[in-house]
Amino acid sequence: MVGDARRRAAGPGGGRRAGGAVLGSRPAYSVRLPASRPGPKVAGAERTVPWLRIGAAYAWRLILVGIVVYGVFSLLGSFQLIAVALFLALIMTSVLRPPADLLNRVLPRPLSVAVALVGSLLLLLALLALVGNAVAGEWTRLVGDFRGGVHRIEEWLQRPPLRLSPGKLNDLQDQVTRYVSAHRSALLSNAVSEFGRVVELVTGGALALFASVFFLHSGEHLWGWVRDRLLPSGARPAWDRAGRAAWRTFAGYTRGIIIVAATNAALVGVALLVLRVPLALPLALLEFFAAFVPLVGSPVALAVATVVALAGRGPLTAAAVLVLIVVIGQLEGHVLHPLVMSWAVQLHPLVVAVSVIAGSILAGVIGAVVAVPLVSVVWAVLSTLRAVPP
Repeated sequence: MVGDARRRAAGPGGGRRAGGAVLGSRPAYSVRLPASRPGPKVAGAERTVPWLRIGAAYAWRLILVGIVVYGVFSLLGSFQLIAVALFLALIMTSVLRPPADLLNRVLPRPLSVAVALVGSLLLLLALLALVGNAVAGEWTRLVGDFRGGVHRIEEWLQRPPLRLSPGKLNDLQDQVTRYVSAHRSALLSNAVSEFGRVVELVTGGALALFASVFFLHSGEHLWGWVRDRLLPSGARPAWDRAGRAAWRTFAGYTRGIIIVAATNAALVGVALLVLRVPLALPLALLEFFAAFVPLVGSPVALAVATVVALAGRGPLTAAAVLVLIVVIGQLEGHVLHPLVMSWAVQLHPLVVAVSVIAGSILAGVIGAVVAVPLVSVVWAVLSTLRAVPP
């Protein structure tokens, strides 16, 4: 039969070739699994305390960041006049940019910048002249009130609980007089050095005004030049977003703190006028500028107002000003700052406090003023660089 003939032709292997392979099938082969290699040896300390390895990894990074920050502040300290002038120029630009853009709708750009700058300077000079007239008009009465206030303070110190004798108070006045007489030359040299500081202040103000003209007129072009000339092409889009985010944060913080300072100054001025405290307008202006130092500026300014109220109006008025310190502090901390600054700066109050203290340690009053906007800008840049672009 046909099937028997095929089986005989295939041979005794029953349809297999001599090699043992079935016709039409693939040759068999064996699969060898790779030998397992021993993993890297882990030290006993890393295996038992993994937090130590993680802490060390964070520690050297934090040390590196601290070195960079210290280097930046040291460099800024070496060129403090230029750094402060540019900072003031940025503040002026953030404040005057909206009115300059508004005037640019009807005026050419150079003319709108000139009108904004000259108008703001005239407004500032008018405010200083008003304060000067107020001080000059109340000076004679203030001197008399101050002498009477000092006498009332002496009487209050002689009463319980302090019970200071008049002899001790006279000795204290004599010590102050002897100190001034003994250190007259030192005080005179300090006055001369302060005159040099005034010259530096005038120079820094002129530089700030000069820089603000270019920032207002062509700030975008300056940023574009820095971006295209100093950054590699691959990093330009990310850093462009970071730069714009930094400017939005800085401008928002500046405008927000000006709104908070103006509100505080208006409240303090009205309250001092109602209480008939001498020099209410200059004290309100002091409160305005002191509010630029977060957390500590307003209490210091209101403490000065309390001393003036104590000398000019007596203990009851000074106690009313102390109550005013508490009320305005609560209003600023729980209403004004969260309402005005939340859209500009999103920093925890602890971060703000630490930044102000660290800035004051590194650079004094200037560091305390610059610390919070600097930390806000750095945080905005890091957040923008870390975010994934849409």
